[in-house]
Amino acid sequence: MKKSKTTPKETKAGDSPSRLIDARIAALRDWRGETLARVRKLIKEADPAVVEDVKWRKPSNPLGVPVWEHAGIICTGETYKDKVKLTFAKGAALQDPSRLFNSSLDGNVRRAINFHEGDKVDAKALKALIRAAVALNMSSAA
Repeated sequence: MKKSKTTPKETKAGDSPSRLIDARIAALRDWRGETLARVRKLIKEADPAVVEDVKWRKPSNPLGVPVWEHAGIICTGETYKDKVKLTFAKGAALQDPSRLFNSSLDGNVRRAINFHEGDKVDAKALKALIRAAVALNMSSAA
């Protein structure tokens, strides 16, 4: 049987979202993977009940986009050549006293944080934003 060039075994359809996110982080092998791992850890610390998912998997992006949910989408974690983008599904409705949002500021619904190489992650402010997003989702779900 001829071996075909395929993506790592982590991309099989039956793998858990957490394993797919692990694979995404490992595949990056640079500051973007470290940043995505850091924000993932902070999201889980801020909301231990968070559910990880992976959406929008396609041949050009077999590992998909990491998504964190609790009573709805909290945020997504996309990686680009020059940034890691954490997009909050209902970011426009959140208070951001630490002014973490620095992208998608003109949108009516979403807001995002772009992390570039060398940027520091404000753990306390990010956790507060995650908790606020969860509270908003919970109030909308009631």
